[in-house]
Amino acid sequence: MVTFDGLIHWFSKDRKQFQTPKRMHVRAKKSLGQHFLKDLGIAQRIVDLLDPDPDEVIVEIGPGTGVLTQFLLEQYGERLHVVEVDTESVDYLEKVYPSLVPRIHPDDFLKLDLAEVFGPKMAVIGNFPYNISSQILFHVLTHRKHVTQVVGMFQREVAKRVCMNAGSKEYGILSVLLEAYFDRSYRFTVSEQVFNPPPKVKSGVLSLTRKTNPVEIGNPDLFQQLVKLSFNQRRKTLRNSLKSMWKGPIPDDPILGKRPEQLDLPGFLSLLNLIESQPF
Repeated sequence: MVTFDGLIHWFSKDRKQFQTPKRMHVRAKKSLGQHFLKDLGIAQRIVDLLDPDPDEVIVEIGPGTGVLTQFLLEQYGERLHVVEVDTESVDYLEKVYPSLVPRIHPDDFLKLDLAEVFGPKMAVIGNFPYNISSQILFHVLTHRKHVTQVVGMFQREVAKRVCMNAGSKEYGILSVLLEAYFDRSYRFTVSEQVFNPPPKVKSGVLSLTRKTNPVEIGNPDLFQQLVKLSFNQRRKTLRNSLKSMWKGPIPDDPILGKRPEQLDLPGFLSLLNLIESQPF
């Protein structure tokens, strides 16, 4: 059993001195993909990447032992909400941060209607559990009209993959879908040794900022289906991997002779137009 001594600190009103609360423990649970960040300097760097508008809610996913939470509370106060599925972490947060209790949501982020719970505008941040980090991004895409920014810790390979462009072997589904709506930026790499327990891989911090003028996609569900189907069989040409999307004969278009990693976002949008233009 792995335990983590709570290294939570409050800033005093008169000067920014750390005060350590009564010793408490939260077990890092492998089933939840928990690796608790213990480096306060990195926590501050992550929080500093946020740049929300004054009317936005801040939503932290998986606060665990509150290492990010302490800095978020200091900066955003009652604008901060946290979503935590681990009951032990919830108990810990309630004891350490009593002022946060009304805004602790003991829920599964992936099951929440974000606008219904948090309102029309929000920035999302977190040391995301690696086992659901991609799902978190897909949930953000579903609620893209309400999420203006995402700052998160991911497995390094996932964070880099999100930021890849066409032509790379790492370029994939999330690269294309997120590029349509967000500006993507890989910020910095984080060592395994700043976590308890240390993960077996390095981590990477990623930021996404919603585009001021995102691409207009008339049928976003069809677009997502198209991109997923293309990369699910990425070694095949699009002519072969997208056979199920044609109602009749497959058109003789050069774009269908390419593989998905060869198509940039405009290329996928052209492919979408080709599919939507077929006769029914």
